[in-house]
Amino acid sequence: MYTVVVAVTADRGLEVARYVTTLAEDGREVEAIVVNVFEEFEVADEAGVVNSADLFEDVEPPEIVDAVTSDLESAGVDVTVRHEHGDPVTEIMRVAEEVDADTIAVESRKRSPTGKAIFGSTAQRLVLEADRPVTVMTEPSD
Repeated sequence: MYTVVVAVTADRGLEVARYVTTLAEDGREVEAIVVNVFEEFEVADEAGVVNSADLFEDVEPPEIVDAVTSDLESAGVDVTVRHEHGDPVTEIMRVAEEVDADTIAVESRKRSPTGKAIFGSTAQRLVLEADRPVTVMTEPSD
């Protein structure tokens, strides 16, 4: 079984699902662990402190998770959905380690070369920090 951790953000993941379905089309058995991370935060004002951990249990994963899951299942891919809380890169890598994933697949926004150098991204951090292959899909050109 070829195991892929599919990182899904609030609005990205369909290109990754398409990539994973091509793996299944090649006749290999594919398992996808769809991971969405509710990013950790803390906000304070005169009314008090709001911590993301207090909200996590009540927050549903974004609708894109259902769309990605549906696409993968339609292609015959075994799917497990994980909704995690914390730093996205840390949590994605933790899940990949836990399931002994063969690869991590993530979708990246298009950015200018300067934007890539100045602003970090989940995809960029995964490529630099992961201990296994990372496949980065970019959104299609208009």
